[in-house]
Amino acid sequence: MRRQLNTLYITTEGAWLRKDGANIVMEVEGKERARLPIHMLESLVCFGRVLVSPPLMGFCAERGVTITHLTPYGKFLARIEGPVSGNVLLRRAQYRVSDDETGCAAIVCGVLIGKVHNQRAVLSRGLRDYGAKLPEEEKARLEGERSSMSRIARDLLIEPATDRLRGLEGEAAQRYFSVFDLLIRHESDAFRFTGRNRRPPRDCTNALLSFLYTLLTHDCRSALESVGLDPAVGFLHRDRPGRSSLALDLAEEFRPLLGDRLALSLINRRQLREKDFIIAESGGVTLTEEARKTVLTAYQERKREELNHAFIGEKAPIGMLPFLQAQLLARHLRGDLDAYPPFLWK
Repeated sequence: MRRQLNTLYITTEGAWLRKDGANIVMEVEGKERARLPIHMLESLVCFGRVLVSPPLMGFCAERGVTITHLTPYGKFLARIEGPVSGNVLLRRAQYRVSDDETGCAAIVCGVLIGKVHNQRAVLSRGLRDYGAKLPEEEKARLEGERSSMSRIARDLLIEPATDRLRGLEGEAAQRYFSVFDLLIRHESDAFRFTGRNRRPPRDCTNALLSFLYTLLTHDCRSALESVGLDPAVGFLHRDRPGRSSLALDLAEEFRPLLGDRLALSLINRRQLREKDFIIAESGGVTLTEEARKTVLTAYQERKREELNHAFIGEKAPIGMLPFLQAQLLARHLRGDLDAYPPFLWK
């Protein structure tokens, strides 16, 4: 059980969580292993086979603390929360815009410009860090795809239809991940990347990316709920029962920063090795319990770093950026901003 900022992560298989006064107690095989006051917490994230007592569920619901259950490798299973709060007028505006092609496309355009710009930033940093060490052919490939990302970002500005915007996003993803392997500077073939795959991921790098994307989506959902938006009704991602479409939308801008770039750092700095992954008989790859703790620690440390927010003109911890973007989206939906300003990483 590890507390990071205002989220409690439970990664021990077979753990039993119960309420004792105003405390959360974790027991493993009948022995108390950890105890933490519930105040200051906003959410619990449980990985794998973690049991939660009904009194603790009820207490968390009363205190506004959500409980999220994920598989051992980070796939979302369920979420337990109390009464839904939020401004009904804001949510009505959100639903109206999601059904309006013009308004929906405008928000999708902003989200994708942020995503493609930030993907380009990952390639630029790769060239800065490793360009001198790469063969000329590989360096030229990276530079070529970086230029393609700039062209796609310009094309996004002139596309009026949501489906066409999705098509440009698909092209950007294909080009970006076609050179992602060139940014991996680990000698082990276990981390070779030949393309994005999931459900389940079939190699170590994809397993790490999927795990980080799940953590990011959880944070984005919390950010949206904090301003009163409905995380299930999105603009880029179509509505689907059980899917947090708007949280997935918001996460797109931050995947390059809190997902891709962090994954590359963990691999290239040798903080993760082949032994930190488990390959199932089905071919699916997951992280070990110790590896998940390593990733969680690195993820929270990255969230404490500060970056300048170009639109606001101030520095903010990376962990607060999804909350700032959720506020900007809410302001746009209320009519206070003419357009949704994406987060642009420099």
